[in-house]
Amino acid sequence: QVQLVESGGGLVQAGDSLRLSCAASGRAFSSYVMGWFRQAPGKEREFVAAISGSWSSGRVYYADSVKGRFTCSRDNAKKTVYLQMNSLKPEDTAVYYCAARTRDYRNNYYYTSSEYDYWGQGTQVTVSS
Repeated sequence: QVQLVESGGGLVQAGDSLRLSCAASGRAFSSYVMGWFRQAPGKEREFVAAISGSWSSGRVYYADSVKGRFTCSRDNAKKTVYLQMNSLKPEDTAVYYCAARTRDYRNNYYYTSSEYDYWGQGTQVTVSS
């Protein structure tokens, strides 16, 4: 069983920055694929970013909508994954979820929510114009 707890959300203005954190349990955290998803009101949950585990050398990949503005990273010693969000836009407003996938196959990418095994409770990010 893996537990995930997000933090760092809030209300900011367009152009501001926020850093989300996701603290995880689980003895094999360094091997997990860790993903970030978001869900805006009335919309489906969408992929934001993911970082692979040690098996895939911590490869990071992003949705096109956040590429160049968001940075995903992990600290395996702290069992924490981060999402640094810069140049925030009103369309980034959503509940952001952290997710973990415990099985990673080298050179695979995981973009859909069904590919992840565990989820956090979410943290609200609101960007005003």
